Amino acid sequence: MTKTFEELDLAEPLKKAVADLGFVTPTPIQAAALPLLLDGKDVAGQAQTGTGKTACFLLATMNRILTNPRPKDGRPSALVIAPTRELAMQIASDAVSLSTYTDLRVVVCCGGVSWTKQQKQLDDGADIVVGTPGRLLDYIRKGVLRLNVAKTLVVDEADRMFDMGFIRDLQQIFRALPRKEKRQSLLFSATLSEAVLRLAWRHMNDPETVIVTPDTLVVDQIAQSLYHVARYEKANLLMGLMNREQPQRSIVFVNRKRDGEELTWRLNQNGYEAVYLSGDLAQKTRTRIIDALKDGKVQTLVATDVASRGIHVDDISHVFNYDVPQDPEDYVHRIGRTARAGNKGTAMTLACEETVTALPNLEKMLGDKIPVAYAEDEDFVPDRAGRFPRSKKVYTGWPPASMKGEVPADEGSESSVDGPPKKKRRRRRRGGGGGGGGGGQRS
Repeated sequence: MTKTFEELDLAEPLKKAVADLGFVTPTPIQAAALPLLLDGKDVAGQAQTGTGKTACFLLATMNRILTNPRPKDGRPSALVIAPTRELAMQIASDAVSLSTYTDLRVVVCCGGVSWTKQQKQLDDGADIVVGTPGRLLDYIRKGVLRLNVAKTLVVDEADRMFDMGFIRDLQQIFRALPRKEKRQSLLFSATLSEAVLRLAWRHMNDPETVIVTPDTLVVDQIAQSLYHVARYEKANLLMGLMNREQPQRSIVFVNRKRDGEELTWRLNQNGYEAVYLSGDLAQKTRTRIIDALKDGKVQTLVATDVASRGIHVDDISHVFNYDVPQDPEDYVHRIGRTARAGNKGTAMTLACEETVTALPNLEKMLGDKIPVAYAEDEDFVPDRAGRFPRSKKVYTGWPPASMKGEVPADEGSESSVDGPPKKKRRRRRRGGGGGGGGGGQRS
């Protein structure tokens, strides 16, 4: 087992970047997978967020590019596919950090960002393309993205690809790549389910399987507790726990979008500055919210599991599970947002009569019971918000009061730019006859 990054057969520019970032000892997934990847083998890895898997596949990908001839016409040498925009952007950001001492060019391709801007970046040439399935497939179909000489494919969070219905898109993207024997393929997933393994066997070349179980994750660094509470008192208890804990920075996870919207409004009405990260927001707004969380301008973020993908903030002190997640894997993913970068963290879960049924499967996966805590009367704060006024516009609490002068008040209503520029349709005249152009009404 590799003990330090210095022992790995990495190109010197990568070793220098790793040292600058303070990486000394590889995480379990890095120690197990990197030697195989640097040896050119395909790897299917099971690892949660927060385990160092992103640096693992990026270092292997960059090392392969730096130690082999690169296309002179700007076609990509590597493709990284992620299920969400935030995750794609975070991977690209990590890639830029690791490529500091190289001339590698990284381009992000995802929805919610200008089509033409990303197209120009691809036209200018890219070594590594990181993107989401829909936008990547659009560029492939338009002939903007040519992957026929790519030597490395990375699929991150493959289980989420299935959950979000991206498998057909993935298979079409794979057809644009060289055959599996002609490339190195890396696949990472929170769980190597039968469906994920089928994907690996079909599209990878005799992959090695590397598994990092929850027992080897950062769970030991997280103080976990479970509160049994009636649904109608959950908001009261959450506010009381926040008062008691005084989190430096926290994420509150909900199972359903509509609950996230109402909870954020309720917190705001009771004097708590919280912002809801909704998938319905424009990408620019979503990025600003995440940056505000990183900068400490937002103390509490409310989010669903899907909307939160790709959020990597090192100093999240608390995670509150407002609902017990229905998928046990989501629990480890959620609490892994705290206790990052060697820090300790706190995770508190509220189990009401609606979500407590998911608890047995969750604790079975963990191999242990989550310690039960008991709330005192003073832990229940009166809710003075009243009835939530639902409207067509999603309530997000953005921008918070402390940022009113920095962000346009109506930014949350911006629409995202998700597709290629639409071609103007020529108008045709009503009625028969031969001919041409015309300025009549559209039929």
